[in-house]
Amino acid sequence: MKQFILLLCLVAGTSLVAQDAQYFGEKISEKGAISGADFAKKIEGQDSLRTKIKVHINEACQKKGCWMNVDLGNGQEMMVRFKDYGFFVPKDCGGSEAIIEGVASRETLSVETLRHYAEDAGKSKEEIMAITEPQSTLSFEADGVIIYPVK
Repeated sequence: MKQFILLLCLVAGTSLVAQDAQYFGEKISEKGAISGADFAKKIEGQDSLRTKIKVHINEACQKKGCWMNVDLGNGQEMMVRFKDYGFFVPKDCGGSEAIIEGVASRETLSVETLRHYAEDAGKSKEEIMAITEPQSTLSFEADGVIIYPVK
């Protein structure tokens, strides 16, 4: 009987831990996730890289949750969009930690695209109109995302 109660507690505890994380897109695992600093080293000199990264979410699209800006931990931010526009993340996920898996690439975002993202983020009209130059940046197309609750 004691073994049964112990097993029941163990299963319940494991379920509670699993419920902490939210999964979006393809079901991915934490295994093999690298830090933002390691990612920066790996992408150096490459146009694209398939990878899995542990990141901090700075903000998400406030209209639909159709993108996130993440902090790579080295003072660099990266835009994350979702494969085939096939899933969204919670609009209030900013401040959470996450694992993202997919393809990172270098791209140049047009003024129109940057203004669109600024509008989605709820920026003021003045902030939006202050965007006048295209921006070269790293971006990420995620197949799957795991988001952990803010602790």
